[in-house]
Amino acid sequence: MTEQTIHLELDDSGLAPSLPAPANPRDQVQDVPYRPVEFRDDDLPTALERCAGWLRQAQEWLGEPLDILAIHLDYDDRQGSPYYDVKVLCNEEDLAGVPIALRNSSK
Repeated sequence: MTEQTIHLELDDSGLAPSLPAPANPRDQVQDVPYRPVEFRDDDLPTALERCAGWLRQAQEWLGEPLDILAIHLDYDDRQGSPYYDVKVLCNEEDLAGVPIALRNSSK
């Protein structure tokens, strides 16, 4: 059995540079295993729509469904903060583009 080595191009935070970024400045990919991708808004349907749009873009980019561990809904009632906080816990290997690199290395 031979081991296969793949090369990943990652940015400083360990993400593939071509990973679609959440479009709204309030949204972000965070830095923990099963990385939360966060969507924050005062309007829950708007946050969920942005989350769904990003999931579609990321899955199209990845070429397969993202490995999602959980979806977490929280709120922030501090003055000046968006009230709703939707987090999608994603496999960090998917966000780094490992499935893409594996497919490309087998060609």
